Amino acid sequence: MVSGPVSEPLSVTTDPAHGGRWTSLRAGGREWLWRRDEPRRPLVAPGDAFADAGGLEECVPTVRGTPDHGDAWSRPWRRDGDEEDVDCPDFRLTRRIRTDIRTEGDTPGSARTTRHPQHALVADYRLTAAPGYRFLWAAHALLDVSPRATLAIRHGTPVRLYPDDGADWHAGAWPQAGGLSLDRLGPDDGTAVGAVVATPEVSVHDGRNTLHLAVEAAGQPVSVALWRNLGGFPAGAPYRSIGVEPMLGRVFDLSAAGEDDAARVPASGEVRWRLTITTTTAEPTP
Repeated sequence: MVSGPVSEPLSVTTDPAHGGRWTSLRAGGREWLWRRDEPRRPLVAPGDAFADAGGLEECVPTVRGTPDHGDAWSRPWRRDGDEEDVDCPDFRLTRRIRTDIRTEGDTPGSARTTRHPQHALVADYRLTAAPGYRFLWAAHALLDVSPRATLAIRHGTPVRLYPDDGADWHAGAWPQAGGLSLDRLGPDDGTAVGAVVATPEVSVHDGRNTLHLAVEAAGQPVSVALWRNLGGFPAGAPYRSIGVEPMLGRVFDLSAAGEDDAARVPASGEVRWRLTITTTTAEPTP
């Protein structure tokens, strides 16, 4: 008998013709990616202002700054077998997305062992560029979660909070920064803030469902960026959008990155990293 949260198989849909955007991430009948109508999105060209259609955008070599949300999201990608790639002025980005199933048992030696299948979606990335090239990357995932949803990160983890008025970031310790409790994703209150948390992983809890995201990159700075727009952006026509974004780097804008705040291409000419996504569903309360 299986007890506790149940791991759910995941499926993903991408759109290589339009920036390699992830348009769907489903598990157990639930769609995790939020989307909105944005007529500019299919028509964008390199250098255009970001057209927010939701989903998950590959933001590289920066998120804020120039070019807006990076170079990769506004260019067509190629698909060759199970790989997708895009050429940008200073680099090539390649990814391979696959599903993985593992089995975990109870404590060895117990009288009865229950095997729990663990489903994961694994995205392996490779960026090739001249040695010394510095960049940021963010899996800019906008999530369809309720105002009751919460984020789980180890308490006390360093946080850089970015108010959306353009002010410089200031430091905090998870979940607090700038007088805000960043682990709460509602109710909507007319605010919009960004944050970068010095952690490789985060869990999103929404009712019985949990989404877990983790990034691995040997020798590179990793973190999780948050965009908590509770109806505070953009001015004049605000809407709600929640970004939970595993990233390489520790700032939103590459031009503001300190010596250790951005990824750097080594002498080999390539950087590799991995994004792993899992979901679970808790059993109903009796």
